[in-house]
Amino acid sequence: MAKIIYTHTDEAPLLATYSLLPVVQAYLSTAGVEVETRDISLAGRIAAAFGKQPDALAELGALAQTPEANIIKLPNISASMPQLKAAIAELQTQGVDVPDYDTASDEDKAKYDAVKGSAVNPVLREGNSDRRAPIAVKNYARKHPHSMGAWSADSKTAVATMDGDDFRHNEQSVIMPAEDVLKFQLVGADGTVTVLKEKLPVLAGEVVDATVLSAKALDAFLADQVKRAKDEGILFSTHLKATMMKVSDPIIFGHVVKAFFPQTFEKFGADLDAAALSANNGLGGIFAGLDALPNGAEIKKSFDDELAAGPALAMVNSDKGITNLHVPSDVIVDASMPAMIRTSGQMWNAKGEQQDTLAVIPDSSYAGIYQVVIDDCKANGAFDPTTMGSVPNVGLMAQKAEEYGSHDKTFEIQAAGKVQVLNQAGDVLMEHDVQPGDIWRACQAKDAPIRDWVKLAVTRSRLSGTPAVFWLDPERAHDRNLIELVKKYLAMPEVVGDATGLDIQIMSPVEATQFSIDRIRKGEDTISVTGNVLRDYNTDLFPILELGTSAKMLSVVPLMNGGGLFETGAGGSAPKHVQQLVEENYLRWDSLGEFMALAESLRHLAAFDSNKRAEVLAEALDKATETLLNENKGPARKVGQIDNRGSHFYLALYWAQELAAQTDDAELAGAFKALAEQLSADEQKIAQELIEVQGKPVEIGGYYCPDDKLTSEVMRPSATFNEALATIS
Repeated sequence: MAKIIYTHTDEAPLLATYSLLPVVQAYLSTAGVEVETRDISLAGRIAAAFGKQPDALAELGALAQTPEANIIKLPNISASMPQLKAAIAELQTQGVDVPDYDTASDEDKAKYDAVKGSAVNPVLREGNSDRRAPIAVKNYARKHPHSMGAWSADSKTAVATMDGDDFRHNEQSVIMPAEDVLKFQLVGADGTVTVLKEKLPVLAGEVVDATVLSAKALDAFLADQVKRAKDEGILFSTHLKATMMKVSDPIIFGHVVKAFFPQTFEKFGADLDAAALSANNGLGGIFAGLDALPNGAEIKKSFDDELAAGPALAMVNSDKGITNLHVPSDVIVDASMPAMIRTSGQMWNAKGEQQDTLAVIPDSSYAGIYQVVIDDCKANGAFDPTTMGSVPNVGLMAQKAEEYGSHDKTFEIQAAGKVQVLNQAGDVLMEHDVQPGDIWRACQAKDAPIRDWVKLAVTRSRLSGTPAVFWLDPERAHDRNLIELVKKYLAMPEVVGDATGLDIQIMSPVEATQFSIDRIRKGEDTISVTGNVLRDYNTDLFPILELGTSAKMLSVVPLMNGGGLFETGAGGSAPKHVQQLVEENYLRWDSLGEFMALAESLRHLAAFDSNKRAEVLAEALDKATETLLNENKGPARKVGQIDNRGSHFYLALYWAQELAAQTDDAELAGAFKALAEQLSADEQKIAQELIEVQGKPVEIGGYYCPDDKLTSEVMRPSATFNEALATIS
C-alpha cells in the first residue's frame, strides 16, 4: 500500500491534526493510500533522546534519503531554552523519566542541546526549497486584501545594524580542493591550544566558511542604539533568530538585555550569575527566579527603574507587560520585521499604542533588506495586496547547507588568541583574532546541494516564465565563492538543463530587494534564489506582505534522491492559538497550508506509484480549497464564528462534492456521492455542533504533550460529522 507520513508536531498545528487527519485518512483510503504519523514534536524528541519512545526523527531522516519518501511536514517549535525547560517539566509531571536540564550531566545536556532550536528541519531537508504562493491563494488575496497600515514619509522607523567587526565583515571562506578532515582550534595568547572541534569531514568542492562577531564592538553598538532610541523618542526593539541560530543569537540577545539594563547588571550581575539567571534567556526567565534570591526585590526594582528611565521598549503583549526582551524566541526576525512593516512600520508600546520603532538587527549580513523595504514604503506608501506581484523562493538548504549558528560549529570564545581552521595536513585555511566573549562560527555547503539549487532555480524560471535573481553579496567571502559556482553551473547544461533565453541575474541582497519590490509594485513576479537564512527571511517577508501570512505558501522540497517533502507553512502566532483553545474552546489556526501540501503530496505519490486515483484526489482537493477560500470558510478569530474545526468540515464537504462531480474516475465519484449528499444535508446541524461547544475552557492534558483522548474529544466535537466520515472506506 502506498504510504504518506504525516508528522505529529507542536502547538496549534498539532491540535489541528486531531481534527484534520481523520478526514485525510478516510478520503485517501479510497485510493489505497495509507497515512501514518510520526511524533517529531519537541516533547517527542526529548523522550526519544532518553530512550522513552522510538526516535521518529532519525527514522524520517533516513527515509528522506530514499526515493519512496513522501512526508508532510507540519511546523515545529524551534525550541528556545525556556521552551525546552517547560517541555521537560511537563514530561516529568506526566511520569516520563527525564532529567532536569540544569542538573543534568554533560552527556545528558548534550542530548538536550541537540533538541533545541530548529533541530527537525535540517534532518529532513535532503533537498532544496521551492516556496511559492498558489494561484488560488494569490487570487483570493487580491479579491479579499488583508489590512495594510498606512506609511508616513516622515516615519522615524529604521533598522540599526553594525558597520564592522560583525559576522558579515569578518567572514572568510574556502572551496575545498579535495576530500579532507578539518579541525577548529583556539591558540591562546600564551600559546595554549584548545581544540574546539576535530574530525570534521568535508568533501571536494564543499564551501566552508568561518567568521567572528566582536563582543566589544557589539556592546558599543548596542549602547549607541539604546541612546539613539531614547534621543529620537521611538521604541527600542531587537530582532534576532534565536531559534534557527540557537547558539549565536541567544548570546547576542543576552548582550541586548545587558545593554538595556547596564546599571542593574553592573551591580547585580554576579548575583544573577550565581543563581543561573542568564540574560540569554531574557527578562522573563530572570524575573521568574528573583523571588528565590534574598535581594530579589532590590534587583527587580533596579530593572524597573532602568526600564522607566530608558527608551520606550517594544512590547510583545502590552496587557501582560511582556516586552521585546522577555523571551528570546518571542520576536523572531523573519516574522517580526514583516509584521512591523505591515503595521505602518510600528510596534506596540506599553500603553498598547503603535509607535515608530528602531529595529536593532546587530549582524549586518541581511539587515539591509529590511531597510530597503522600509525606505520604499516611506517613499511610495504601503504595498497594495490587490495589485502587488509575488516573490517565490528557491532556497539552498539541502544537507544542512549554511546552518549559521544553529549547530556544533558555533562557540563563545573563552580566551584571547586566534581561532584557526586546519586541514588534515595541518595547514591553516582560515584564521581570526579573537577576544573573550566573541562569537565564532563556521558552516558548510556541500557541492551537490549547490548544483541542485542552481538547477532548481533554472527549472522554476523556465516553468514559470519568471526572472530568477540569485541574492549574493560580492562583499561577503562565502557569497563570492557561491557566485563563482553559480556562474560555473549556469554554463553547464548537463547540470542545470537548458537555461537559454531565461532571465537569470546575480545581485546583492540590497539590490535584489529593490529590484523585486519595484517589480512587485508593477504586479510582476520575481524568483528570489537565496541561501538558507535568506530563504527563511524571504519566505516570511514577502508572503506576509502579499498574503497576510506565510502559512498560505506552498512549500515543496524536491528531495535529492527522488522523494518529496511537503511543508505546510510557518507556526506564526501558534502559541496564542493554543491559549485561546484552552480558554475558549476556539482554535483559529488556519490549515490552508496543510491542504495545499497534501495536494502536492498526492501528485507526487500519483507519479511515483502510477496511482491515477491519487491524482484525482489532488485535483479535487485543490478545487475544494479554492471554494473554501471563495466561500470564506477559513477560521475567523472570535468565539461564535467558524474555527479550525469548522474549516475542516467545509473542506471535507467541498472535497466530497468535487470528487462526486468529477468524471475521470466513475467508481470514485460513486463512492463520494452519498457522503457529499449527507454532508450537504447535515451542513447546518454539523456547523451548529461545532459552534455550540465554543466559549468554555477545555482540558487537553498538556501544552507540549497533550493527552490523545482529551484532545481528540475537543477537536472532534461533532458526532454527526464523525459518523459521516466513518462511512468512507
